[in-house]
Amino acid sequence: MKMKLGDLATYINGYPFKPQDRGKTGLPIIRIQDLSGNSYDLGFYDGTYPEKIEINNGDVLISWSASLGIYIWNRGKALLNQHIFKVVFDKKTISKDYFVYAVRYALNSMVSKTHGATMKHIIKQDFDETEIPYPSLEEQKHIANILLQVERIIKLRTKQLSALDDLSKSRFVEMFGDETVPQMFPVVKLAEIAEKISDGVHAKPEYTSTGKPFLSVVNIVKGFVDFSDCKFVSEDAYQKMIQSTHPQRGDVLYTKVGATYGVPAYVDSDRDFCLYVSVCLIKPNNSKVNSRFLAFSMKMPYVKRQADARIKGIGVPDLHLNQIRDFDIILPSFEKQNEFVTFIEKLDKTKSSIQKSIDETQLLFDSLMQKYFG
Repeated sequence: MKMKLGDLATYINGYPFKPQDRGKTGLPIIRIQDLSGNSYDLGFYDGTYPEKIEINNGDVLISWSASLGIYIWNRGKALLNQHIFKVVFDKKTISKDYFVYAVRYALNSMVSKTHGATMKHIIKQDFDETEIPYPSLEEQKHIANILLQVERIIKLRTKQLSALDDLSKSRFVEMFGDETVPQMFPVVKLAEIAEKISDGVHAKPEYTSTGKPFLSVVNIVKGFVDFSDCKFVSEDAYQKMIQSTHPQRGDVLYTKVGATYGVPAYVDSDRDFCLYVSVCLIKPNNSKVNSRFLAFSMKMPYVKRQADARIKGIGVPDLHLNQIRDFDIILPSFEKQNEFVTFIEKLDKTKSSIQKSIDETQLLFDSLMQKYFG
């Protein structure tokens, strides 16, 4: 049996708060970016408001414009901005957790029904007409419980990964310090310990459906070289690009353009790829520095603070190569560098095992979602 979403509940849209309504006191105004975790500018409203736009812990919220998603609110009393529905379960009996999973799956198919040239959104009629499976309440609870348990495993494993990352950073601080530039070891300019510091191609190439990976900032921002969502260029284009820039295993990449500038990544793959101008390529001089130590060192706050200090103007952040070459980098003895690298390599093996478990559990979760709602 299936039911239309419009027959299951009432969906209350948020209020169109104006920029001048946002202040520093009162109740938080919750926008889509505040739900998705991309907000850095929470606003507050200290005035009268329609009671129906108030949200509290446990309320189910659905963003239906720009970014589609469903969330269970758990950050206290707040006010709902436009483009978000608050779900009121006043029509049919349904498990809240089951509803969240079913709608999460349904939102994927709703993408094809979005409208708008700039800000994509779902028309309310299309939303209401969308159907989800509607088994007995007992079966709903059973399905939701299984999915909750699988997701808890994924969250637990993810927390373990985060804890290991924190451990590696703590070990670095313990061994080398974390001042503006730690003074207990020699300090050199990055250019002094690199054979080459360059960037990728400046002209955007013609992309192909297959070929050699072409990486930009978005493929580095997680702190590692991410090939999972990369673009491609032809073999001929690749050969021309690597005449000036040829990334290889052991190199360090560094984002230098946009809001996510200042993120390093160690190249631990033998896969051939090329770079866009937004990424800096650092080829360490291995007779002077352990490349893995350098890559990790550049993750630390003392390097990021130097990058922040070099950004000028109010436009798109853009670090110049000469600014990166001028970074101060600590240079402990090779013995100390290698000791630290040995430590993080051991952690990497554990992280790899945990990541494999996360990937396998995610596949299980995805297959269960398909089974129950597909």
